[in-house]
Amino acid sequence: MPHIVVEYTPNLADLPLEAMLAAVTRELAGSPEVGDETDLKARAVCSDHFRVGLAESGRGFIHVTVRILAGRTPQAKRDFSDRVTKGMLARMPACRPGLTAHLSVEVVDMDRESYRKTRLT
Repeated sequence: MPHIVVEYTPNLADLPLEAMLAAVTRELAGSPEVGDETDLKARAVCSDHFRVGLAESGRGFIHVTVRILAGRTPQAKRDFSDRVTKGMLARMPACRPGLTAHLSVEVVDMDRESYRKTRLT
């Protein structure tokens, strides 16, 4: 925890995803809510089948879900969201001409009672 999942559309496949994930994890590691930077787990997943509104083409999205253990204050959640947005935008290239994309960030609570984590060594 936190788990950071970046979903993106294939028309944005040229994003510098490694740099974006690194920037996001650096930003989140600075949060007082993150005790151990090794708890940060980030991944990117391409959404091969998607739609943005009614257009057949020329649109895309990046949606970042940050899954955290339940119990954080609204301010802590907003801080997570702000840090992720800052990290993503720090490495975000300009969109190609003719393409409009949206970046969204969502912080989601994970149930503490059912979440399990085991360190494998």
